[in-house]
Amino acid sequence: MKQHFQNLMDEEEAAIDMTPMLDVVFIMLIFFIVTASFVKEAGIDVNRPEAATAVQKDRANILVAISDKGEIWINKRRIDVRAVQANIERLHAENPQGTVVIQADKKATTETLIKVMDASRAAGVFDVSIAAQEQ
Repeated sequence: MKQHFQNLMDEEEAAIDMTPMLDVVFIMLIFFIVTASFVKEAGIDVNRPEAATAVQKDRANILVAISDKGEIWINKRRIDVRAVQANIERLHAENPQGTVVIQADKKATTETLIKVMDASRAAGVFDVSIAAQEQ
């Protein structure tokens, strides 16, 4: 009986409790997910014009791209010009401190750019910038 009890004790000492390690791993996973900053993209590459006074905008979270063909892209989706205001309202409601940055191709028409700017202001976002390439 004593020998059997000793064998049982040896088996218990050999077992490693994995619960604390798993707790730490899950806490680290949650920490990295919460602190990760996700890069938002408009959806297409735009050939931006150059500007000598271009400055970096850090808080821009609503990116609108206008292609050289006049197509409007928000969050990797092509948007009709009539739906731009509704999309910007929705994105602005998610982050009210954010700004709108319009990435217009240098071959895009001014008419499309003005329509997007008007839609942004009609959505209640008055901090609208136009993206340019630094010289």
